[in-house]
Amino acid sequence: MAPDRPAGGDCRGLCTRASGRIRRPARAGGMELHRAGAIGSAARRERMTPRQCGLQFADAAITISSEGVVAQPAAARELVRQTKGGFTVAQTQLTPQQLAFFDTFGYLYFPGLLADCADRIIDEFEAIWAAHGGGHHGREHDGVQRSCILPFPDKSVFLSSLLDDPRIHDIAAGICGDDFNYTSGDGNYYAGDTRWHSDGYNADRILSIKIAFYLDPLTRDSGALRVIPGSHRAGDAYADVIERDIKESGKIWGLEGREVPALILETTPGDIVVFNHNLKHAAFGGSERRRMYTMNFSRRYPEHRLEELREVLGREARFWIDRIHGEAMIATAGPERMVHLEQVRANDTHLGELAREFKKTMKEPSRG
Repeated sequence: MAPDRPAGGDCRGLCTRASGRIRRPARAGGMELHRAGAIGSAARRERMTPRQCGLQFADAAITISSEGVVAQPAAARELVRQTKGGFTVAQTQLTPQQLAFFDTFGYLYFPGLLADCADRIIDEFEAIWAAHGGGHHGREHDGVQRSCILPFPDKSVFLSSLLDDPRIHDIAAGICGDDFNYTSGDGNYYAGDTRWHSDGYNADRILSIKIAFYLDPLTRDSGALRVIPGSHRAGDAYADVIERDIKESGKIWGLEGREVPALILETTPGDIVVFNHNLKHAAFGGSERRRMYTMNFSRRYPEHRLEELREVLGREARFWIDRIHGEAMIATAGPERMVHLEQVRANDTHLGELAREFKKTMKEPSRG
């Protein structure tokens, strides 16, 4: 029996195994990718190869099924990784220039990277929300406050499988190391503006990153992500001044939030943005139901810093969760995926007790 084709698109990108056979769709090298326009210009569509948009793909036919991710290279001209069952995953690699760019500016942008399965991702996103009351804490989204679920992609077999997709896996591995941790992922309906902030700001933290999936077309005036390049470099005078002053930008700089000099990343579904958790980011002019979800990653913690990991994970108890990872993420994990879950699972067993304490003082789980 052939594997199920995902709803909402053919999802070229990964090969699936069924009854010992590999189905080979069109080659990945010809996929159409979308690039958002420069600041102040309308988004434009260009035909790009994966190499042009920032990733190096082996010459492989790849497809995604509802059962997860396995890939079969068409030729051995580039490096591949061995996976369970004797199959191989075509490896995507960040270039030295991209890694230097990320280190210097704190973000990378991949237009159209998941355009081939954007419809399926949106369907899974909406299905999770429908199963949880349509908004925050089981109530319909009110369009006034942010609605948030954590963990989020972990509730879907398909979204969980994107952790195995080389287009996601190898971005995380390139920045955080081959034994990176997957630390959480949240799903959101945003409402209106998101003010300037970092996801924590600490010069001494273990390197951690966010991969953000934006599921609506977003422009500078309708909630596109804004970043301040270089603002992630905690301990640097420039970044530290921004951290100190940005929440009072009107008073100190004479600039309201949307006037602060920034790079605006206009996106369409299928684009992803990766950024350092320290990086200052914001969005202005968004709708009452702006859809976005994330996957967060970190370098593996050395043994002498495991207590710090427990503290970081413990903060997620404000979402009233007992463990960091969701059931689908764990139930469908093979040995390779478990490499990225095991350290977190060994150090998050205290969340249940912390969540019970939060429930004594909070009327609802955290919204972010």
